[in-house]
Amino acid sequence: MSDVERIRLVILGGAGVGKSCIIKRFLLKTYSDKYRPTVEDLYNREYDFGTVTLKVDVLDTSGDMQFPAMRRLSIATAHAFLLVYSTTSEPSLGCVKQCFEEIREQRADYQDIPIVIVGNKSDLSVKHREVRIEDVSEWVFCELPKLKVKVMECSAKDDVNIVEVFKTFLSLSRIIPASGISESTSGLKRRSSAYVSASSKDKMKTGNPSISCERFSKESSFLSAGCSDEASTSDSKSKPRSRSLIRRSSRKTKQQIQNASGTEDCNIQ
Repeated sequence: MSDVERIRLVILGGAGVGKSCIIKRFLLKTYSDKYRPTVEDLYNREYDFGTVTLKVDVLDTSGDMQFPAMRRLSIATAHAFLLVYSTTSEPSLGCVKQCFEEIREQRADYQDIPIVIVGNKSDLSVKHREVRIEDVSEWVFCELPKLKVKVMECSAKDDVNIVEVFKTFLSLSRIIPASGISESTSGLKRRSSAYVSASSKDKMKTGNPSISCERFSKESSFLSAGCSDEASTSDSKSKPRSRSLIRRSSRKTKQQIQNASGTEDCNIQ
């Protein structure tokens, strides 16, 4: 029976950047040009990784700042974040920076949380680009070092890099593919502290010969010393005692008996 783990992925970003379109393109394989403001939508999916069954809650949040309590709760309960901006809107990148500041203020472990920053609408970036991915990468890796973060671009309309965005969470969360990555999760394995690859086992077997020889010499010297000690003790036990020693011991015991009897005598009147 496999272990069951549940994680929550929270999608944050400004209004109209395409957060819901990315989720529906990935989960439902659909896309719509109609814009409908999101308050909060929750999607559930279950993935089998062999020994671990992963239940994922994808939370699509509102792009407006009208629900601060809901945003604080979503940030507090998240295990990973997807921060979405539009490559055709520079103010949307400022909204992503604000979302990250909220994460840093509310979560003391923000450096250990997987975060993917993605620029949507890359299909419109040829003529209408306002945000370069180099500028986003400079902000992330220069001003915010030591983060488990990845910067990408995608297009929910053309279905470009949508699957890769969510696969990035697998690598950041130490869930890696065994042989290639496909859309089905049957070929994936989960890395754990007890996971040891075959190459690492071979390295352990064929380690430094000098170290192994040194260990062998220490063990052999220890064993030889232990054997010599056991031999000496066995020799001492098996060697017969001399007659002179027996006579001295018998005389000593007789003297002790006499002294004891002399001290214990008393006169009765």
